[in-house]
Amino acid sequence: MTDTLAGRFSSAFITHFAAIVKQRYSSFNTEHFVELVFDGEWNNKPLKQRIRHISLSLGQTLPSDYREAIAILSDISPACTGFEYLFFPDFVEVYGLDDWETSMQALARFTSSSSAEFAVRPFIERDPKRMMQQMLEWSTDANHHIRRLASEGCRPKLPWAAPLRMFIDDPVPILPILERLKADESEYVRKSVANNLNDIAKHHPEKVLQLAKAWRGQDPRTDWIIKHGCRTLLRKADPEVLALFGLNTAPKVVIKQLQLSSQQIRIGEALNFSFSVCSSDSAPQLLRIEYAIDFVKANGKTSRKLFKITENTFDQTDKVYNRTHSFKDLTTRKHYPGIHQVTIVVNGVDQISESFKVMAAT
Repeated sequence: MTDTLAGRFSSAFITHFAAIVKQRYSSFNTEHFVELVFDGEWNNKPLKQRIRHISLSLGQTLPSDYREAIAILSDISPACTGFEYLFFPDFVEVYGLDDWETSMQALARFTSSSSAEFAVRPFIERDPKRMMQQMLEWSTDANHHIRRLASEGCRPKLPWAAPLRMFIDDPVPILPILERLKADESEYVRKSVANNLNDIAKHHPEKVLQLAKAWRGQDPRTDWIIKHGCRTLLRKADPEVLALFGLNTAPKVVIKQLQLSSQQIRIGEALNFSFSVCSSDSAPQLLRIEYAIDFVKANGKTSRKLFKITENTFDQTDKVYNRTHSFKDLTTRKHYPGIHQVTIVVNGVDQISESFKVMAAT
């Protein structure tokens, strides 16, 4: 995925961006900027290094005065929207740590065009008390992009970013922000709050459970956040969390006819499988149905990953499910030959398993 995103920074894109800068800043040397970007190392740079490299190239071609440079970028930012323009907030991260007021205004402006979730983190590291107060203020902003930044920027384990270890150790400074956003009207914001809770739950499950109990039932939007924020705890079949959401830790269920399309596949192919579920209880019951795959790792050991299928009320009627799981290599997962296993899991309890062989790609 990151390789695909990195490819968006094409020659046409950089040249077009340089022309936008030139319209606002007549002294901008577009040719020099393009040459700086596409240096001899460009093709070897992954996504985040490309973003940083563009920021550094701007640092060499925009005015040396930080405020003048930010004024230019701020003026052209409405014409520069989308993921590709993450180098706008990154420019603030690189050059603006010593100019707090200018940088805060710039981050709030740029986050609407791309996202400043990565760029705020060095400011948190430098002055956590001051920055978290700023983010608390952002949590009441009329712009939902800025409200989302208040939550997303302080996630303890934000993907593609260095972890905020101070909040992994103690997430308490984050909680006032989440409290303000727990019933936000924007789904974009609510997803961030849920993801922040899920990050916290990985190291402080008791705090998230405490919040979930306190918040539950106040607002349907908050209930969704709680459920999504507890997904890691649900996957771990935490008894208190299962009970909170009405899931029995000893489900009365029958899983039948787990059938695999093949007993062996090659890396790059897909495994198809099917099974049926029915309740063995006379009364309908809420069941969370997942499948787990025990993947073989490079060292020959296995590592399990869970995939949710459904969470629904079941009676004694058979319900058939068909699923396809791809074994194509991804940037986030590499597959290895060996004996794998697929398991149907209900309310955190393993029900039935089948093994299959994964072979090297041809």
